[in-house]
Amino acid sequence: MSPHRQGDERDADHRGRNRGLADGFRRDRLVRRVILVEGFANLVVLLAKLIVGLSTGSLAVLSDAVHSLTDVANNAVAWIVIKVSSQPADREHPYGHRKFETLAVFGLATLLAVLAFELALHAIRREEATVVRDAWALGIMLGVLGVNVAIASWQRYWARRLQSDIILADANHTFADVLTTIVVIGGWQLSAMGYPWLDSVCALGVAALVMYLAYGLFKRAFPVLVDQFAIAPELLADAARSVPGVRKVRRIRSRSVGSTRTVDMVVTVDPELSTTEAHAIADAIERRLEDRHQVGDASIHIEPENEIG
Repeated sequence: MSPHRQGDERDADHRGRNRGLADGFRRDRLVRRVILVEGFANLVVLLAKLIVGLSTGSLAVLSDAVHSLTDVANNAVAWIVIKVSSQPADREHPYGHRKFETLAVFGLATLLAVLAFELALHAIRREEATVVRDAWALGIMLGVLGVNVAIASWQRYWARRLQSDIILADANHTFADVLTTIVVIGGWQLSAMGYPWLDSVCALGVAALVMYLAYGLFKRAFPVLVDQFAIAPELLADAARSVPGVRKVRRIRSRSVGSTRTVDMVVTVDPELSTTEAHAIADAIERRLEDRHQVGDASIHIEPENEIG
């Protein structure tokens, strides 16, 4: 390979990395925008529940309003976390701040688990009470339910598009809010019909589903926090060996840092190759890993084959 061609490939690689960095900042701005819109919607829902709860004296609706207040607080925390996690690497955080996003997902999963426990406890200890059945209040609560369904669907769309765990966590939290509101509305009707025990059964079912959602988020966040491998080593080795000039691949490691996959490996090459030629092979491996496995940060250590056998 000529030095001119190698230089062109390195320039293309640097341009690709700069585009990737710009795309990352653009993604973070979109994530923050989604969370901001959701926070505004949750604030509207909070005010609606407060109006209904204070006007009708319904403790269930007031409790649901308190839960919506925690949603608004969660949105504020998530927005701050995303802003922090999007900052570039620095002296104290040489690998960047992306794990703050995963840590926030873990926190939201914990809140879901607490919510599930509270729902189950409320269902078990539920006491009979008179429920106000004003038509306008029921209409507002049905409107709140519709808003939450729309927000949850919208969040899931953006979570898939942006591959954002924190938006997915918020979407699951909003879906849990939908279930909670259904329990509150159902509690009005069932209590008024003289079947309060059916409300308790429904609440226990909702609690079980919310706990399942929390488990899914824990399962998604925990491997990242403990640095479990992000990509099977065999797949990474195959990708590296597909690059001409690679003799052997060793000490393969991968992990996720937020939504970014990082990889480092040792690759052996012909000891007669020049430094420029060996560097070109490393660049080619990085491009191959990015193309095949969406690796955002790769560290390829080149060694002559005869040094490590």
